[in-house]
Amino acid sequence: MSARMEHRAAERVAPEPGEGRYVVRLPWRGRSVEVEYQWLAPAGGDGSGPVIVFLHEGLGSIAMWKDFPQQVCDATGLRALVYSRPAYGWSTPREADERWQPDFMHRQAHEVLPELRRALNLEAPIWLLGHSDGGSIALLHAARFPASVAGAVLLAPHVMVEDISIESIAKAAQAYATTGLRERLSRYHADVDSAFGGWSGIWLDPGFRQWNIEHEASQLSVPTLAIQGVNDEYGSLEQIRRIARHGRDVALLELSECGHSPHRDQATQVIIAVRNFMQKNRRQP
Repeated sequence: MSARMEHRAAERVAPEPGEGRYVVRLPWRGRSVEVEYQWLAPAGGDGSGPVIVFLHEGLGSIAMWKDFPQQVCDATGLRALVYSRPAYGWSTPREADERWQPDFMHRQAHEVLPELRRALNLEAPIWLLGHSDGGSIALLHAARFPASVAGAVLLAPHVMVEDISIESIAKAAQAYATTGLRERLSRYHADVDSAFGGWSGIWLDPGFRQWNIEHEASQLSVPTLAIQGVNDEYGSLEQIRRIARHGRDVALLELSECGHSPHRDQATQVIIAVRNFMQKNRRQP
């Protein structure tokens, strides 16, 4: 039975995102939100085994991943679930007066993702693959729910706030206001101001400077691969090195000639590393 047939009860065709995408309605913090999602299957394979759940960056969405999730599916032989968090893509936008709090990534990891898994019947252990904020969310989910996570791949995750992060986000906010960045991002979000405002608003809030998830990293027990570029403009290599110091089973990959998006800057190396990592750590039945 296909993934689409298995989960038909929870889904309906989304009117906006296009072919192969759906939305599911979830209860969250006293309201109902719609989450855009997409199933992918490997070429030439049955996609048996744990599902890979992709968690996008702070300005990301399903569309922003482009063909990277499909390439990972093809390389690993596994199915994938890709989704846009509330406020992003064609999921429910952030309300105009809604300001995110310092625990916004915890809420996604501990509340939204578990609700999505329940709605789509993803009870078996899953792989997590997250980029940037999505990498931090993957870490938080894996640390809280280790029995239901086969392993985690973290691309340029954050565990603390650094000056380089704030400086780069401030530059992005300036570019959003004065250049064509807003127009370019609008191709990936139904409400681009919802996505950008939520992300930049919390990261540039002085109250966020003390945010730190090293304690949660110390609770990380599942196999983890943390990947970061040596030229990352949003964080130093200390981000993934601290995860390795705190976690129990963490492998590091530091990539030269690579910025904040390893899956774009060094796609081939990342895909090979992900495939080898998942094959090595695949749970035996």
